Amino acid sequence: MGIARTHDEDYETTEFKTLVALAAMERRKDNGEFKGLTSHSSIVDLQDKLVCVTSGASFFGFALVNRLLLHGYFVRVLVANQEDVEKLREMEISGEMMGCKSKISVVMAKSNEIQGLMEAFDGCCGVFHTSSFADPAGLSGYSKSMAEMEGKASENVMKACARTPSVKHCVLTSSLLACIWRDNTQYEFPPLVNHNCWSNESLCVDKKLWYALGKLKAEKVAWKIAEEMSLNLTTICPGLITGHEFSYRNPTATIAYLKGAQEMYANGLLATVDVRRLAEAHVSVFEAMKTTTAFGRYICFDRIIQCEDEAEKLADEIGIPRNKISGNSSDYVFPNCFELSNKKLANLMSRTLRSCYGES
Repeated sequence: MGIARTHDEDYETTEFKTLVALAAMERRKDNGEFKGLTSHSSIVDLQDKLVCVTSGASFFGFALVNRLLLHGYFVRVLVANQEDVEKLREMEISGEMMGCKSKISVVMAKSNEIQGLMEAFDGCCGVFHTSSFADPAGLSGYSKSMAEMEGKASENVMKACARTPSVKHCVLTSSLLACIWRDNTQYEFPPLVNHNCWSNESLCVDKKLWYALGKLKAEKVAWKIAEEMSLNLTTICPGLITGHEFSYRNPTATIAYLKGAQEMYANGLLATVDVRRLAEAHVSVFEAMKTTTAFGRYICFDRIIQCEDEAEKLADEIGIPRNKISGNSSDYVFPNCFELSNKKLANLMSRTLRSCYGES
């Protein structure tokens, strides 16, 4: 357990070459469809390399699918509706999906139907529950009712994982917000935040921090089910997920995460992580779970917003006024409240990257 702070190694050139090599998608001559998106039943039976990603059409879910493909996995993408299927197909046609022929399958299942989830997970050695929820109407943002839905969905996914014989490991995407919203009135200075920290549910409700509440409920129920049903679970708690056009492609989560941004910024707790590096962290943890090297919770981030310039840059990327993040704070560097006592996962990620890209 510990801090998953990703390193700053620049591997984009090598990554691009690898992605190009994997992007050999052929078009069927008869109907113009792509072969990458295959049916559930047509996937090759390779249980040690077949995994399922929930919410695979989401901003982070899609990045994780691509990252798993880079590591040689067969990926079953779980979506909730036909609209997500079409979204994935559009990504494939545009070249965003870096899948080799027959390595990706898509299956629809509802998060409130455990039996359907079990059927979707059947044959998979692992499940990545990315827990990506968005306002169905695209208007109201992340609401209190969505927080309840996220908690229930997490419970159902964990139960389905535990009841599916082939599933050996599960990785849940939680959030740093499940760690940092605590009552700090008894401290003279902001306390350190590590993997042992949990947000206070009552405080989240009082401040109407529904996104934090949803992630907190989802992770807590996941650990409860894992303990009761002997499920091998690891959770990753990322900061605000960023990346190319992240505010456009992931608007609900981005705006919801930043509820309370001024307070997070003032306390040195506003952290971000690039979507590609977060995806790599998930794969690294999953690989390490096979040898019991990874377990428990991990905080994952690669940047802390600590000064006015950084706040302004983030605000520009999102398209909001700077004071929505930094308020009227003066321009000084805030203390880093994250405890960096355990670099186990960062080292693990480095080893995995060298292996993946053929570095010495």
